[in-house]
Amino acid sequence: MSEPSGVVVVNKPSGPTSFDVVRRLKGLFKVKRCGHTGTLDPTATGVLPICVGEATKVAGFIADGEKEYEATVRFGQVTDTQDSAGKVLETRPVEGLREDRAREVLGEFVGLVLQTPPMYSARKVDGRRLYELARAGEEVEREARPVHIEEARLTSFDPPDARVFVRCSKGTYLRTLAHDLGERLGFGAHLRDLRRVRVGPFGIEEAVGLDTLMSAAKTSREELHKYLLPVARALEGLAELRLDPQLSRRVAHGHAPGPADLSRLRAPPYARGRRVRLVDPEGKVLAVAESDGVGTLKLLRVLVAGAGETVSERRYDD
Repeated sequence: MSEPSGVVVVNKPSGPTSFDVVRRLKGLFKVKRCGHTGTLDPTATGVLPICVGEATKVAGFIADGEKEYEATVRFGQVTDTQDSAGKVLETRPVEGLREDRAREVLGEFVGLVLQTPPMYSARKVDGRRLYELARAGEEVEREARPVHIEEARLTSFDPPDARVFVRCSKGTYLRTLAHDLGERLGFGAHLRDLRRVRVGPFGIEEAVGLDTLMSAAKTSREELHKYLLPVARALEGLAELRLDPQLSRRVAHGHAPGPADLSRLRAPPYARGRRVRLVDPEGKVLAVAESDGVGTLKLLRVLVAGAGETVSERRYDD
């Protein structure tokens, strides 16, 4: 019996870590390979795509996608973790906090911004996780990193709380955004709660709870597998190039389409860095490639195996 493969969009509850969810699904689907596509803090809820089986090969492409969040910012309190799970370090009065000013300042974070990772995070410094250092009472210098916030807007305002919607790149800390917003306004703030509503192509409307998955697993293997979405769903935001049978076989063996191949297929001119999913005549995804902008595609990942090979042997990262 072949190992199941696909993406399960989990509606993560507050409490378990992302790795707890991975372990739970690994047991339910009885697979050797299972992984998430971007960590959610234990207290956070919402969309957590889990790649099962061979679908782990596309986890990185899902993780690279935009994220959307709904969150509550609590003004007037600063915590050591920048969220509600931490120790309150400072309390400030919020009299004078105006909705129009909060809305205006939040909008100033839209675009390319520098964020300093919080001490309570999984980032590594000299081989150690920051949260490990923080728990030991140590604080170290952290390099600010650029992140892109596509959209940030106030959806409700009821001091000391404000609800916000944020669409952003991977690596963006919503805790840090809340903290920085509070500092810029002068009242201090932390992230009271967080719900992720989208990761790349996967939205909260198709997310399924752990209880539902456990109930399905007790019913039958077939019932559980209904929640496996095809790998192609994870790549639907990419350009598509349909190959002929001969070129499909070559790509399966790790040979990237050359300029002559692209000309014969009448492929459009892809911009530099544009990722393309390569599919066979029946529409099955064979590989993911990236354009160099001058008529050549570089294979990033082959998702099917040529003769005598396994998928895991076919990766083309720098």
